[in-house]
Amino acid sequence: MSDSIDPPAAVPAPAPPSPPRWRRRAWWAAGVVLFAAAVLWWAVPAVLGPQQRAVLVRRHEIVQTVVASGRVESPARIRIGSQLTGRVTAVPVIEGQIVVAGQLLIGLDDADASAALEQARAAVAQAEARVDQLRELLLPVAEQALVEAEANRSNVQQQWTRTQELRTNGFVSQSDLEVADRGLSIANGDHETARLRLQATRPGGADHAIAQSDLRQANASLRLAQAGLDHTAIVAPADGTLIARNVERGDVVQPGQVLMELSPKGKLQLVVQIDEKNLRRLAIGQLALAAADAGPERRFGARLVFVNPGIDASRGSVEVKLDVIDPPDILRQDMTVSVDIEVDRRTDALGLPPAALHDASGKAPYVLLVEGGRVQRRAVQLGARGEAQIEILTGLAADDVVLLAGPTDPAVGHRVRPQVEP
Repeated sequence: MSDSIDPPAAVPAPAPPSPPRWRRRAWWAAGVVLFAAAVLWWAVPAVLGPQQRAVLVRRHEIVQTVVASGRVESPARIRIGSQLTGRVTAVPVIEGQIVVAGQLLIGLDDADASAALEQARAAVAQAEARVDQLRELLLPVAEQALVEAEANRSNVQQQWTRTQELRTNGFVSQSDLEVADRGLSIANGDHETARLRLQATRPGGADHAIAQSDLRQANASLRLAQAGLDHTAIVAPADGTLIARNVERGDVVQPGQVLMELSPKGKLQLVVQIDEKNLRRLAIGQLALAAADAGPERRFGARLVFVNPGIDASRGSVEVKLDVIDPPDILRQDMTVSVDIEVDRRTDALGLPPAALHDASGKAPYVLLVEGGRVQRRAVQLGARGEAQIEILTGLAADDVVLLAGPTDPAVGHRVRPQVEP
């Protein structure tokens, strides 16, 4: 009999404790909730339709504008040139510089003009000396000569009378009387000559008139020479901005050649091209807001003052001009500007955003209206078109719900759940 000892029997492991009853019920409830949510997630869209972004038809102030671009322009540009042929010696200004009236723009060689002016001044001095000579010398001499001629004629007249008496009494011969006749005739001629010379020398006489005419001619030549010298200095005719310069020192310029272009200070205009389809909306006096591309944050007012009666056939546009009401300092000649012309304003109009309209630019615009939870197509008539709202003239009423256009629009008659955006 053996003394071996049997190994101890294996003790079975204890069974894991079962979860509490409340936890089993919670899991079961969660499963039911998830199942119900899944059913609702599938059933609600199937029954009530998918969600769609929508807006309400509301009243707004709608401002319709015509947008265009153009440039800044002065109503009158001054083209500056030379009135004579000459060589340029100075150009003290640059393009874009602001100049004042009378400021030197171009200097020409003035040697010939200066010499001509000195010659004209000498001619004036000579003519003035001739007038002074007549007044101070020749006139007194002529007056004295007439006095002497009158005295001589009186003496000769007395001698002739005495000779005539002596001849009558037979004391002198006929030849003596003839000599007395000749002497009287000469004395009368000298007197007449002195009288005419004095008359010519006095103011209003021939010599005085010739001297005055020579003086006037000399003064005219002086003014002409002075003008010729002045024309060698080309100055700014008005305050403004120099917008073009086509001349340099050493150039030989001629009359009629445009050397510079000046934009006078004062009224500025905006010249823009408007698409001809908007021509019917334009009217003189309409207000606009504009901004230069160089400073788009600074908007300024303008007023429509001109609509060209002709159409640019190559571009299908019409040129219009607007006066700038209060020009900002930033504006410069030929700057590019953007202009919004106000062509219509409705203060209490039914409106929708452009995204809610279909075929808005076509002949039959429409919207997708939600009635009774279903999609309906509704034709509308459009009015003023603003940037954010377009006026609805007919087809809708205030607080109607209209779907916004999306990648795919729901079919007419289908159910939708509109999500109205503020």
